[in-house]
Amino acid sequence: MSEFRQYQVVANGIHQHVMEAGSGPAVLLCHGFPELAHSWRHQIRALADTGYRAIAPDMRGYGRTDAPPQPDRYTIFHLVGDMVGLLDALEVRQADIVGHDWGAPVAWTAAQMRPDVFTSVTGMCVPFAPRGPASSLEATRRAGRHAFYQLYFQQPGVAERDFNADIGATVRRMMWTLSAGPEAPWSGMIGTGGALDALSEPTGPMHWLGTEDLAVYAAAFAASGFTGALNWYRNIDRNWELTAPFQHCAIRQPAWFITGERDPIYPLVKPLVDALPRTVPGHLGTTIVPGAGHWVQQEAAHAVNRVLLDFLRQAHVLQPSLQ
Repeated sequence: MSEFRQYQVVANGIHQHVMEAGSGPAVLLCHGFPELAHSWRHQIRALADTGYRAIAPDMRGYGRTDAPPQPDRYTIFHLVGDMVGLLDALEVRQADIVGHDWGAPVAWTAAQMRPDVFTSVTGMCVPFAPRGPASSLEATRRAGRHAFYQLYFQQPGVAERDFNADIGATVRRMMWTLSAGPEAPWSGMIGTGGALDALSEPTGPMHWLGTEDLAVYAAAFAASGFTGALNWYRNIDRNWELTAPFQHCAIRQPAWFITGERDPIYPLVKPLVDALPRTVPGHLGTTIVPGAGHWVQQEAAHAVNRVLLDFLRQAHVLQPSLQ
């Protein structure tokens, strides 16, 4: 069993905290909201034991990685730059990149912008989305879905107040509400009671997430707060503006998509999932994991590890230059 190593490195102008294990071809793991490098613990172990170097940072604004105070320091260019800078600081020339939730757009965009560095891409729960005539946030506004959580997160300090009121409850409810546990999927809407009130308390055990794991997340957000993490959402419109030059850059590297069958986000993005064979030329396949929710790499670790390792073997046959 490979041992985890944790350290700090200065990359792209910020201190990044990294968890890694193993040696061999590098696999870079990008977590989402509201998570940490710890979210990849099962994949880090499986990858390292199979002959890969698994590298998982706390992303910008999370955990023990720096959280710049300026909201405009969280654009997709900063986030992709962090990953490129991290590999450079580690003297890693090329890597497979894997992203879950918000980490998935980072992974897709990294593959799009730097195919010389990222030789395969795996997205989890959030598929590749071609740049449209307006940002996804503007489309939500035009649809009149003003209570949608991404719009609620736009006002600085509002969601932070809700989540900081009880950090333990925030983490616990977030993990439960978007998991496969609830009978009815979460609608994504925030009512008059605020963001915390829109999330439900667990009505059963979360076998995939122990008390110690919940404590890791709660302690991290108690130390860092939620502003850095929420600032990712506050750049959705700005990201749409900035990415115009890359609108038709195709992802030709080997690509795979994984999501949970019971992820409440899946019905919202299913058209994008179905379109992947057309929108991502390198797309090799999609896996819908039965009985798993949004936290698919934690809820169904063995199934995800099997798919990921199988895909990486295919990708390395197709991209033999990856060393």
